[in-house]
Amino acid sequence: MSENRFSGILLHPSSLPSKEECGTFGSPSRKWIKLLSENGISVWQFLPLSPVDSIGSPYSSPSSFAFNPWFLDVNDLVRDGYLPSNIIHELPKKNIASDNQSIDFNLANLRSEEIGKALVKNWKLQSLDRHLKFKDWSLHENWLDDHACFMEIRRQHEGLPWWEWKSSLASHNYYDLNVWREENKDSLLEHCLVQWHLERQWRELRKTARDNGILLFGDLPFYVSRDSSDVWANRDLFSVLSSGNLDSQSGVPPDYFSDTGQLWGTPVYRWQEHKRTKYNWWRARISRQWSQVDLLRLDHFRALDAYWSVPGDDLTAKNGCWLPSPGLELLSILKKDYGGHLPFIAEDLGTITSKVNELRKHFGFPGMKILQFAFDGNSDNPYLPENIKGEKWVVYTGTHDNTTTNAWWSNSDNEVKDRVLQRYNGLYKEPSWILIEMGLRTKAGLFISPIQDILSLGEEARMNKPGTINDNNWSWKLSNSDLNLENCIVRFGNLSCLCGRNFDDVNLLLE
Repeated sequence: MSENRFSGILLHPSSLPSKEECGTFGSPSRKWIKLLSENGISVWQFLPLSPVDSIGSPYSSPSSFAFNPWFLDVNDLVRDGYLPSNIIHELPKKNIASDNQSIDFNLANLRSEEIGKALVKNWKLQSLDRHLKFKDWSLHENWLDDHACFMEIRRQHEGLPWWEWKSSLASHNYYDLNVWREENKDSLLEHCLVQWHLERQWRELRKTARDNGILLFGDLPFYVSRDSSDVWANRDLFSVLSSGNLDSQSGVPPDYFSDTGQLWGTPVYRWQEHKRTKYNWWRARISRQWSQVDLLRLDHFRALDAYWSVPGDDLTAKNGCWLPSPGLELLSILKKDYGGHLPFIAEDLGTITSKVNELRKHFGFPGMKILQFAFDGNSDNPYLPENIKGEKWVVYTGTHDNTTTNAWWSNSDNEVKDRVLQRYNGLYKEPSWILIEMGLRTKAGLFISPIQDILSLGEEARMNKPGTINDNNWSWKLSNSDLNLENCIVRFGNLSCLCGRNFDDVNLLLE
């Protein structure tokens, strides 16, 4: 980052207002990019674009490489001649008003499956040129076959995890898989076509972003789900047994907030095997990300220095231990792969050691500062606006894992509120806008606000509550009739300009 300062908004595509079940890579995203551009807002940040798990989380995906099929825009498929127009009216719909502000995950899955089947049905009607483009793309995407096989086998096993499949398929046996592929060509074609069309639509969207001066800011989970095509097809790289049981699992140790720590249930990496294979899986994963985004947040960055490893059959994280990670070596290889330039943002929240800070600074990665964490009464709190020195930071009011700022304010005691107001001599009375203005006025190179704070929304709009299986997690979306949205974006853009945050030369953020 340079001394130039910029602003952006955190909003996952699923939350965009849309006539479909959730936001898509089509018109909803194009309108959003143009709205940002028209108001001098430089960055669109979102959560991982990968498929979600059974509770809607994109951080526990069945694939680190694929796009979420929910994002495929059926109207664009009709516009481009891949599907007939009647498909729009034949897809399953909610029986309630389309303005509902939550995503029905089951309905989103049903719609995407129907679109996939329709694409296969109409594929033979497509031109030779389109067939050749699809074939050429498929041959160059090494992850695609494993993803398609995994998703189809899981569908045929009614969603069971891979370790409960028929043993020959669960073991990723080469011969048995080839026989199975021959018997399931059309079904595999469906998964591949869906991913190709998602790729096409995202490329078009990325061009729109570039043409409008908007940087796309993605998110990379550190670990991958045990029940994923990544683990199923590359078992040697992960601490999982042939039975599917975990040998070692991830988490964080006990702390002030939890006597037993956090147990995440994802396999930790077998780093020696990654090193032996020259980190090719990681390199392919990062390459895939750079084909999609301009900036990338590395979630749980501290695990690139050391990770908390817990015995696979433990029920709490208490008995884990810290083990070293080859983060310096891995990041050095990636840096060389990309010509010495890695526009990563380190998620360095929580308890961070000096070695983690040294690793981040060695590569010049900006870290994160969360204003909701700032006002505990300690003058040396690193999240306080006055303690955020230099531009090598991305400042947030809160993240997708925090409650909204208005809800945080409502739940804060008077001492916290006083500490905020003592530091504020600005334009607003709404709590969320007080923190927004504070963040915009810091020296940090980039300030990001979740859209919920820009709209001054409460707890009902929270995206995720960590450690819970909540029906509302990951499901929030903007209303189709929210007339306040555009006004609030205009307000945010104007305040960004007033606080000296630029829109021109946004590529300076990548330097």
